[in-house]
Amino acid sequence: MRSLRPWAALCAAVALALLTTALTPAAAAPPDGPAFSTHSARAALARLLPRHASQFTLVPVGRPASGDWFGVSGRAGRVRVTGTSPAVLLSGVNWYLKYSAKVDVGWPGRSTAKLPRTLPAPDGPVRRQASVPHRFALNDTDDGYSGAYRDWASYEEQIDLLALHGVNEVFVQMGADAVYYATLQEFGYSAGELRAWIPGPAHQPWWLMQNMSGFAGPVSQRLIEDRAALGRRIANRLRELGMTPVLPGYYGTVPPGFTERNPGGTVVPQGTWVGFERPDWLDPRTAVFSRVAASFYRHQRELFGDSAMYKMDLLHEGGRPGNVPVGDAARAVMNALQSARPGAVWTLIGWQNNPSTQIIDAVDKRRLLIVDGLSDRYDGLDRETTWHGAPYAFGTIPNFGGHTTVGANTAVWTERFERWHTKPGSALSGIAYLPEGTGGNPVAYELFTELAWRTGPVDQAAWFSAYARRRYGGPDPHAARAWELLRTGPYSTPSGTWSESQDSLFTARPRLTATSAASWSPGAMRYDPAAVREALAELLQVAPELRTTDAYRFDLVDLARQALANRSRSLLPEIKAAYDTGDLPRFRAGAAEWKSDMTLLDRLLATDTRFLLGPWLADARSWGRTAAEKAAAEFDARSILTTWGHRSGSDTGGLRDYANREWSGLVSGFYAVRWTKFLDSLDTALVTGRPPAAIDWFGLENAWNERHDPGPVAPSGDPVAVAAAVLDALPAAAPPVPAASGTAR
Repeated sequence: MRSLRPWAALCAAVALALLTTALTPAAAAPPDGPAFSTHSARAALARLLPRHASQFTLVPVGRPASGDWFGVSGRAGRVRVTGTSPAVLLSGVNWYLKYSAKVDVGWPGRSTAKLPRTLPAPDGPVRRQASVPHRFALNDTDDGYSGAYRDWASYEEQIDLLALHGVNEVFVQMGADAVYYATLQEFGYSAGELRAWIPGPAHQPWWLMQNMSGFAGPVSQRLIEDRAALGRRIANRLRELGMTPVLPGYYGTVPPGFTERNPGGTVVPQGTWVGFERPDWLDPRTAVFSRVAASFYRHQRELFGDSAMYKMDLLHEGGRPGNVPVGDAARAVMNALQSARPGAVWTLIGWQNNPSTQIIDAVDKRRLLIVDGLSDRYDGLDRETTWHGAPYAFGTIPNFGGHTTVGANTAVWTERFERWHTKPGSALSGIAYLPEGTGGNPVAYELFTELAWRTGPVDQAAWFSAYARRRYGGPDPHAARAWELLRTGPYSTPSGTWSESQDSLFTARPRLTATSAASWSPGAMRYDPAAVREALAELLQVAPELRTTDAYRFDLVDLARQALANRSRSLLPEIKAAYDTGDLPRFRAGAAEWKSDMTLLDRLLATDTRFLLGPWLADARSWGRTAAEKAAAEFDARSILTTWGHRSGSDTGGLRDYANREWSGLVSGFYAVRWTKFLDSLDTALVTGRPPAAIDWFGLENAWNERHDPGPVAPSGDPVAVAAAVLDALPAAAPPVPAASGTAR
């Protein structure tokens, strides 16, 4: 076993860093307390607006009992922003940028290049009060689907954008493997056993949710140490900005063989999860659980410091309680948390049947926060009744698996949030932005996070109109028309069944009857595809001086990509009809268009760095020092996008293509290869009259996972020219496509 001296040194260094942090002035003022340092806000401002940061004066104030607020005043070139934490100050800056300077800092895409040298005067004094105390962000799956191998610069940018948009609570799972690694060595496991049990970083979110273990491992001790160091840096930056790092709590996950090593530590086998063996659950009522939990929270404090919020979900997605009363287990989990962190809030996700009322009723509801992932998905919801009055955050999951698809139920947000918040007896106390993968759909992120800073309902049409003006840094009738089409189309999808739009059939495992790429995605269009095609035509007519913005380039590529993806849904039935009738010329014409569209799609995506596979792979390999470490990381990063896991989970469990996305390199090197092989086999079948040859799809896909070709990391080509080529390639009027129906995920 490798010496633990480096690990001990790391823990000592972390403890020293945390002690130093503890001795510095607090980032956020306590209620009605003294002012705080604005240093972290000013540093973020310098990163976000390097040419204009000096024109802002940041004024800290104590937080009153009524909660966070910011104010904006001043004159041209001298903008004064007042706020109750460093992050809230940045939220005030963003409000000024949006509604006075009329530019956008999106996630992704920005138009700040259109700011004049001297900032314009604010539109009169502004004061905005947060309508809810909890402004939570990031799904449990975010690290896996947004990129488990990102570097500090990427996380720093993410934190800046979260603060800028008013978020004050952020789930941080980076480095949680280090806590388990240190803890369980005290309970009979060797370092090698634990490194084999811990999955690769891209798959660790599901290990933390007790769904699986071990895949894409073993991990190295150096990787565990590096992740702990990055996690500490993330948590400390959040604290500096007055934000809460929400850390994973301990609720009983243990490796195999726990009882044999720890007599009295009764475990409940958890069965399987879509083809993966789940880790055992340690009965929280046992004395052994109390010792493991105490060790877990002690090591977590040494590595990352304390928090006021801890995220954990008992028996998530099919977990089995066995003969353990769920209420008793919940009390024991809460007692362990309160013993280690008195006053801490236990955070749970509202998803499927989670959380059980047996959990809610067993503990002090004042110490709970449910971040609801289904607020905008279904109709007839009554969260106060369902959750027995427990506090909850109005939440959305507008994206599953990091899909590159536009759309969200924004009209549901603007009506339902205010209605739920103001109804008598409402327990709504926050918002929760919970896409499974971040970095797309910037308009959805901006609108949703703004809900927490408005009193009264949001006029959705007026909001989108103002967004179109600032998104590219100036008014333009074509931009306005494009965004009105998008508002009434993909961004006004209804509640009832889904909270995300359909994915692309180009990314589906080939079959003529494909209706989705991911097993649990909508099976049909959720809006009229003509809206996207017409919006693309309008966006291509935006004035040349506005086309230079980063936001315009991103949106143009994204919209052209979506228009082509939507074409896949009308083209595939045409190909099927030709094949079924044995019409070889018509089949070949459809297959040729399909292949041509995928080639054009890859060329379009290559024009923007944010749609390249290369950086995703380069990030993964950058974490390895040896050839074996680099290869393991790359396999982890590749497989999460394609097969997801092993053959059983991919084929029988339905996980294949769950995280499908249209990226240059992934389209040409993976999706197009599959479709070409499939369409060619059908062509041969039509010619010979024999059934198509069987294809081992998992074998083909997993061979790609094991490759090491890097892919470009820099864009190539002209996005405007290629987007225009996409528009030219699309049929003038696609036939109507029925709305999605069927069983929800």
